[in-house]
Amino acid sequence: MHNTTDITRRRMLITASGAVAWAGLGGGLALADSNEPAAKSSPGPVSNAKPLPPYAKWKDADSMIVHSANTIETRRNAFGSSGITPLDRLYIRNNISPPSEDIMKEPDAWKVEVSGVKSPRSFTVAELKSLGLASVAVVLQCSGNGRGFSEHKPSGTQWTVGAAGCVIFTGVPVKAVIEAAGGMADGMTYMTSTGGEEIPAGLDPNTIMVERSVPVSGIEDAILAWEINGEPLPLAHGGPLRVIVPGYAGVNNVKYVKHVAFTKEQSPAKIQQGSYRFSPIGVKGTPEFDSIWEMDPKSWVTLPSDPETPVKAGRVQISGVAMGGMSEAKKVEVSVNGGKDWQEAQLTGPDLGKYAWRGFVLAADLKPGKYQLASRVTNADGTSQPEMRKENNRGYMNNSWRDHMVAIDVA
Repeated sequence: MHNTTDITRRRMLITASGAVAWAGLGGGLALADSNEPAAKSSPGPVSNAKPLPPYAKWKDADSMIVHSANTIETRRNAFGSSGITPLDRLYIRNNISPPSEDIMKEPDAWKVEVSGVKSPRSFTVAELKSLGLASVAVVLQCSGNGRGFSEHKPSGTQWTVGAAGCVIFTGVPVKAVIEAAGGMADGMTYMTSTGGEEIPAGLDPNTIMVERSVPVSGIEDAILAWEINGEPLPLAHGGPLRVIVPGYAGVNNVKYVKHVAFTKEQSPAKIQQGSYRFSPIGVKGTPEFDSIWEMDPKSWVTLPSDPETPVKAGRVQISGVAMGGMSEAKKVEVSVNGGKDWQEAQLTGPDLGKYAWRGFVLAADLKPGKYQLASRVTNADGTSQPEMRKENNRGYMNNSWRDHMVAIDVA
């Protein structure tokens, strides 16, 4: 139940908390299907960039591209080489501006309601911590990552490669929560998670709230997470509590989760029914089109990747990251001539499980000239990254190796 507080007053309160940024950053509520301004693929020097919003001011500004207060991308050359994305370089994507920082004052007191079980109840984070513990390394990736390469210029942030990262979440297995609540009720088909963002009075919650449904098969490795990369989960990434559904696109990993329901139908919210659907170009999303759930194999070169800085001729280490989607990345190939010829690269770093990505490297002897660096991954199921993108209205889930190529000069 939402109170009748004036919308203008509510927005002022949210702004005062630092949860939304100023007008210069496109402040206010960022709706899931808003027509966000296009961003350049090469945004220029950091000194010309927009500043980080207050809730993310701890990020490494030199590693980030600030598209808006709620869309912040990791620069292509800033992922690092360890396989784990440093938290201060991890991208941010919010469909609605985050809640007040006040919710982080007592994170263990945050409550999540659980329904669609035989004994519905609420749990505090402190109570969840007594039910079990699991850590899972996952690729967290916005559904629109790679949208900026689409010729039809779909609406939404023009992400290139940086709306993704590989991190380790820690929390309680969803299956343990279900068990503590007496088991799932009969006939339930989906897990529906509701975020805790503020909904201004006077608006229909279904038009704006972040509430996503995923098939119950997706909960096998799902957790309710309160920690990321060994640190308490910050507000910028969904703290105090976030649903993590490994292998599923970022929007399904609901932040500030306040309600987890096991349901027979998908959520009636717009973000489920109309947004995040594979609809044809020019056609709005509706339930008849597939929802954005599981991710596909994808890779890209991270270094060298600056088209304006020549690379010294000789032996060049070409490195990048590769994910397998729903099964582990098994093989990565690299091309230096735009996909005409391929060489198998070496996987680097620890194997953190099927939902994580792997680093890769290929040592290539490059003479002076221009090169187009491409990579393609094949996962354990034998599915390879395709050359061409899956065209759709909003530019979702682009895993085309051709789109993700990078041009370099060798001198």
